[in-house]
Amino acid sequence: MARTKEFDPDAALRAALELFWERGYEATSMADLVEYMGVARASIYATFGGKHELYLKALDRYAELVDPHLLAGLSQPGPVLPAVRALVERFAREAAGDGGRRGCFVVNTAVELAPHDPLMARRVQASWDHLETALTSALIRAQAQGELGEERDPRALGRFLLVLMQGLRVVGKAEAGPQRLRDAAAQALALLD
Repeated sequence: MARTKEFDPDAALRAALELFWERGYEATSMADLVEYMGVARASIYATFGGKHELYLKALDRYAELVDPHLLAGLSQPGPVLPAVRALVERFAREAAGDGGRRGCFVVNTAVELAPHDPLMARRVQASWDHLETALTSALIRAQAQGELGEERDPRALGRFLLVLMQGLRVVGKAEAGPQRLRDAAAQALALLD
């Protein structure tokens, strides 16, 4: 007869996500995870696999929790450009705030792990593809509604905004003052006029 788990796997995964997000992959040991999650090492391995697999699951959970909420405004009926502007401004505001130093878990993964870990790189790429597709779709709708000129390329503009927004997050990790981030966002938004 199989033993029942003596911990909540979802709560443990959220705890792992928080710890990895705070410290990064390399700076988080299995001993740190055991202590922070409150789960025995053997149970972590049995439920999630090793540290690498646990990190991948935490990254997937982050995408499940953050992406739909973040992009919901882009698919609402009505004018589109105000939603695009609000999203860019939100990225700038969050990057400039106290939480900006923590960064985005996907961006942190891109910087720390994607260059040498193909599985992490694919997860990062999937997240960015999702954001790019949402932005491009919104901009195509904006163009169809007459909010964006016909001469504009929605896909190229969506890619530009993706790169800008992720760049805001990277700069926000090191930048103490918010003005650089606000200025960059304002210049990008001027392209939507």
